[in-house]
Amino acid sequence: MVFEFRLPDIGEGVAEGEVVKWLVKEGVEVKENEPLVEIMTDKVNVEIPSPKKGTVLKLMAKEGEVVKVGQVLLVIGEKGEQATTTTSTAPTAKTPVTTTPAKSESLVPTPSTPAAVPKKPQEILATPATRKLARDLGVDLSLIQGTGPGGRIIDEDVQQFKRSGARPAVVAVTMPGKAGSEERIPLRGIRRKIAEHMIKSKHTAAHVTHVDEVDMTEIVQLREKTKESAEKRGVKLTYLPFIIKALIPALKKYPYLNSTLDDQKEEIVLKKYYNIGIATNTDQGLVVPVLKDADHKSITQLAEEIARLSEKARAGQLTLDEIQGSTFTITNVGGIGGVFATPIINYPEVAILGVHKITKRPVVRENQISIRDMTYLSVSFDHRVLDGAMAAEFMNVIKQYLEDPKLLLLETD
Repeated sequence: MVFEFRLPDIGEGVAEGEVVKWLVKEGVEVKENEPLVEIMTDKVNVEIPSPKKGTVLKLMAKEGEVVKVGQVLLVIGEKGEQATTTTSTAPTAKTPVTTTPAKSESLVPTPSTPAAVPKKPQEILATPATRKLARDLGVDLSLIQGTGPGGRIIDEDVQQFKRSGARPAVVAVTMPGKAGSEERIPLRGIRRKIAEHMIKSKHTAAHVTHVDEVDMTEIVQLREKTKESAEKRGVKLTYLPFIIKALIPALKKYPYLNSTLDDQKEEIVLKKYYNIGIATNTDQGLVVPVLKDADHKSITQLAEEIARLSEKARAGQLTLDEIQGSTFTITNVGGIGGVFATPIINYPEVAILGVHKITKRPVVRENQISIRDMTYLSVSFDHRVLDGAMAAEFMNVIKQYLEDPKLLLLETD
């Protein structure tokens, strides 16, 4: 009997996933619980097992395609049966993987704006939130050319269309280039998820960045004193646990930075727990594992947890639970270099802390020039939720704790 296997609900809040890799082919026999397909959602790859044994009659999605929860992934039946289904009851969001223009192409507006040609419903790529925005603004999505990954329509496209009517048509003009001088890489997997999240954040939150200078001399000395004992316990002690320890009292004093903004309900949601996202660079791209209940952990425990999550992130072994539920995020580029940066908020959070390189610099202390270990910290925040004064006061608390580490050690490690 023909059985349509649909993408199951694989995590809270997950509405779709990308087909990263098929683990079976049409015509092969599969056993119950045998892995069928590798699906990516929220930067985590999940292998979906077969709910029953049988023969794979038809694969209903291509690698690189985005499928909705409830959409048919493949058809299983008895050998020799015919797969009669060709469509799914769930809306299909097909994402072309070679539509990103190469560097040798340019988009040139036509002299006049012709009437927009409506697209067929199945050609419209947009998230449920974007579709709702279009309905609220009275905008027909079929008339919009999406600028998101794979031609996906994003919120800014809808807002721009509402402001100015039909967008100017564009044509791709390919400039001559040497054979073999270009390479096209499909925008898929983690890279596509990063693109979607960054676009959503930049086009939704009102980004502002505040930067302050922090004297880390005392922290540097404290780390040097405790590093060896930590290593004997198998713990690599970096500066990040100290910064998280300083961050927690600042979040408690200024709870608006430990919040999210519910755009649909127009409510600021203050979080009474402290789950800190740690932006981690991997070979596949940036992922953000979440350090849960950071306020209940000592410096050593924080160091152990950071090491564990970072190792899993780089090995591609994080679970959905380990990348969900963050209330505030830290991105640390200090080990790479640079002076300071303006991080993009990990939406729907309202702020992110950038940690930068510690360097020895001459500074004035008690009217004398002194060589100190200095760094810059930057906090990017959503100006819809908080103002610059609060961000500066928040940073002052972090600075106070880092410059006087005795405050950090009030809790016995």
